[in-house]
Amino acid sequence: MSEFPFRIVGFDLDGTLVDSALDLAPAVNHALLAAGRDAVSLETTRSLIGGGARRMLERALEVTGGPVEAPHFEDLHAALLEHYTANIAANTRPYEGCLDALDILAGHGCQLAVVTNKAEDLARKLIEELGLTSRFASIMGGDTLGRERAKPAPDMIHETIARCGGGHFAMVGDSTFDVKAAKNASVPAVAFSFGYHDVPPEELGADVLIHHFNELVPALARF
Repeated sequence: MSEFPFRIVGFDLDGTLVDSALDLAPAVNHALLAAGRDAVSLETTRSLIGGGARRMLERALEVTGGPVEAPHFEDLHAALLEHYTANIAANTRPYEGCLDALDILAGHGCQLAVVTNKAEDLARKLIEELGLTSRFASIMGGDTLGRERAKPAPDMIHETIARCGGGHFAMVGDSTFDVKAAKNASVPAVAFSFGYHDVPPEELGADVLIHHFNELVPALARF
């Protein structure tokens, strides 16, 4: 059997490894209620996710009446985070086939990593509550290196590669943040047709677009 082409595989978190909208939606609506706005649907929330909690809240305010002044926004952001932190894994689960794919990649000798724009403390809390921490050699959040270095900048990918000791890296995600970060880091990008897209999946520009976790390892093996 030929050697697997990647030593490190990095994953986005929300919308890639886990379906977290059922816990993010109530947190968003908690903040919107505090702002005197109408709640948004679960499907609308799925379209708001990406870029971290602040960007998600900004989008939620945009679609329910427009932005608010900075001091009020910070209060709303704090309310969202408080609600979400208290309920972070109430309904969030890994996508079907995710754990099997991670096991197979580990069996190929891959180091697995999380590269998310979610705040690192929240990412680690969610991963720990789901019992997944031991699977990952590195977990980086959007604030780990500073927000200016979060995806789509390449910095988080470069740092992940360094933390994992170097080697060929592939990025797996569901949004332009993931694909652009991969391109900026000059590494391959695999995207899922499910998840939380900021553009139609076919327009993400990934090297490969797949539709289920059972397609991931074969897709990576073909590089």
